[in-house]
Amino acid sequence: MTPTVAPSAASAAYRRRVDILRSQYASLPAGEPVRLSKRTSNLFRPRVPTTRPGLDVSAFDGVIDIDVEARTADVQGMTTYEHLVDATLSHGLMPAVVPQLKTITLGGAITGLGIESSSWREGMPHESMLELDILTGDGRVVTARPEGEHADLFSGFPNSYGTLGYALRAKIDLQPVEPFVHLRHLRFGSIQELLATLEAVCAEGTHGGEAVAFVDGVVFGPDECYLTLGSWAASAPEVSDYTWTEIYYRSLQARSEDWLTTRDYLWRWDTDWFWCSRAFGVQRRWVRRLLGPDRLRSDTYWKIMALEGRWHVKARLDRWRHLPEREDVIQDVEVPADQLTVFVEGFLREVPILPLWLCPLQARRSPVPIAGGPRTWDLYTMDPETLYVNVGFWSSVPVAPGMDPGHHNRWVEREVDRLGGRKSLYSRAFYGEEQFWLLYNGSAYRKLKSTYDPDGRLLDLYAKCVAGL
Repeated sequence: MTPTVAPSAASAAYRRRVDILRSQYASLPAGEPVRLSKRTSNLFRPRVPTTRPGLDVSAFDGVIDIDVEARTADVQGMTTYEHLVDATLSHGLMPAVVPQLKTITLGGAITGLGIESSSWREGMPHESMLELDILTGDGRVVTARPEGEHADLFSGFPNSYGTLGYALRAKIDLQPVEPFVHLRHLRFGSIQELLATLEAVCAEGTHGGEAVAFVDGVVFGPDECYLTLGSWAASAPEVSDYTWTEIYYRSLQARSEDWLTTRDYLWRWDTDWFWCSRAFGVQRRWVRRLLGPDRLRSDTYWKIMALEGRWHVKARLDRWRHLPEREDVIQDVEVPADQLTVFVEGFLREVPILPLWLCPLQARRSPVPIAGGPRTWDLYTMDPETLYVNVGFWSSVPVAPGMDPGHHNRWVEREVDRLGGRKSLYSRAFYGEEQFWLLYNGSAYRKLKSTYDPDGRLLDLYAKCVAGL
């Protein structure tokens, strides 16, 4: 992480990095495709390997400035949320939406979307951005704002996944915090019962006389569903710790009330990658004690996944044991809240995966209403007046003999489309090209592509997110 320095010096250092990057871009052979050189990724879709060197943007990591009075932060695009949160919490502030995993970068969350338990009120991370510096596909560095020359890129950049350009810097809104978060885990016997309370809380912003700041939930089974409500607290009678031997998601079933420090709340899911750490055997207490809290992190599990992707050890063992082939079903989808019951009940019949994560989402309502209503985002259009619920499911399922290897993912795509929802593109997608462009606003995308990447130096959205090129 870039050391903390005076804002003027940090701004000058940022401008030097931009000049170096533009020179690096200009030195690439004309017509050669451009990709980033990155050590880590939070994407779950295969890509064709390449030996060509990528564009090095690793220097664009660090907070340039925090304006405490205005509650804004000027941040480089490759800054991880772990670094960003550490910087803002020291001033009693946080980004409006903090995605669940520490190594997600600000630029990645803006171009590839993100969500968390404040999204019922604050939308997605890109909805709190005020301006962006973007290295476009044609080699320019432009500053995009809600109005002005590059307003089209500002509205079209979210969900473009680096196919229009790369975010080098973003200015974002920040929100004030308290030292602690008070959690209430409400159990329901059905998804319908949970939904009724979720909708009421999101409409009123309170529950049981206590103001609510955060809302999410977990489905452990058709008759065991939990809604977690988080409220700011200036003090706490006790504080739990889920960074080492204890496991956060299991606490939902064990206790109805809890307190966490604000930092531990924001990263409550990272320690066990929600519940996916169980696939690596690290939910055993003796293993956790041996590893220590520093290794119980999402990026540790990413490294294990990368090794499996390279050597296929588990896949070979499964074949040796005559186990069936498995289909990865790793997706986040948003469905209108009034269709949540239909989707979850259908999913539990068709796809044998539990638990499921639930997270309500609506277009940002603060801080100041925009003339003409909430802003829309061209490549991920959702009704700004509708409350949606994100459903996250991350596992694999056995594939029966003769079954399409993408059977369960295709069912999810059809059902989400039928119910008027949207599917994030961070993982595998199976859409045909015509359907894809209908769902993700191909006409708006092509116009942006012709303006900011006319020579096609960057992959287009379908080639990157579906074809896996």
